Amino acid sequence: MAKGILGKKIGMTQIFAENGELIPVTVVEVGGNIVLQKKTMETDGYQSVQLGYCDAKNVTKPEVGHAKKANTSPKRFVKEIAGEEMLAFEVGQEVKANIFVEGEIVDVTGTSKGKGYSGAIKRWNFHRGPMAHGSGYHRGIGSMGERTALRVKKGKKMAGRLGGETKTIQNLKIAKIDLQKNVVLIRGNVPGAKNSYVIITNGVKENTPAINPEALA
Repeated sequence: MAKGILGKKIGMTQIFAENGELIPVTVVEVGGNIVLQKKTMETDGYQSVQLGYCDAKNVTKPEVGHAKKANTSPKRFVKEIAGEEMLAFEVGQEVKANIFVEGEIVDVTGTSKGKGYSGAIKRWNFHRGPMAHGSGYHRGIGSMGERTALRVKKGKKMAGRLGGETKTIQNLKIAKIDLQKNVVLIRGNVPGAKNSYVIITNGVKENTPAINPEALA
C-alpha cells in the first residue's frame, strides 16, 4: 500500500456521467481521518502511518494518552497504512478524500455481511441431488470420509457460519469525490453492511500516482 484512508459505508445510490450513463455507486463517508502515529524504519523497522476514524465512546486510559499525542480524541476505527508516501502527513493532521482523484483505481477492504449458519449448497455452491419424488436425497452434504482415513479430514467443506470475514475488492474506480460532504463515490459495490467501516487504498495492480499535492496543503 502506498496511500489510503478510512471510512464508513453509507449505502448505494446512482449518478449520471457526463455522457448520460447511469452509474451505480457506493457512498463512503471519509471525514475526520486523523494521523495518530508515524512509524519509521529507525524506530519500528517499517514505514507506515496510523489513522484513526470516528470518535470512540468507551475508551481506556492508554487510548486517551495515545490520542492526546495527536491532539485529538480517541478513535473507534484505527488502522495502519503502510508505505512511505503517507509519511508526508504530520501527526494530528487530517487526511481528506482528495489524496485520491476522480477516475483513480482503488482497492476496498471491509467485513462482509454475516449470514449465519448456512448449508453447503449456499456456502460452497455445491450441486444438489435429484429433486424428483423418488430421490430421498436433495440438499445433503454427501460423503464426509474416505476408505483410507476413516475420518473427516481437516478443511472438509461443510455447513457452517457464512460471512463476517475480511474481504477486499480490487480494481474499483472512484466515480466522484465531494470534499464539502466528505464522501467518496466508488463505482460498484464494496464489502460490508451499511454503516460498517472500510479501508480505501490505492489499487495494488495499478500504477497509482503519488498523493494529490492538494491533500498536503
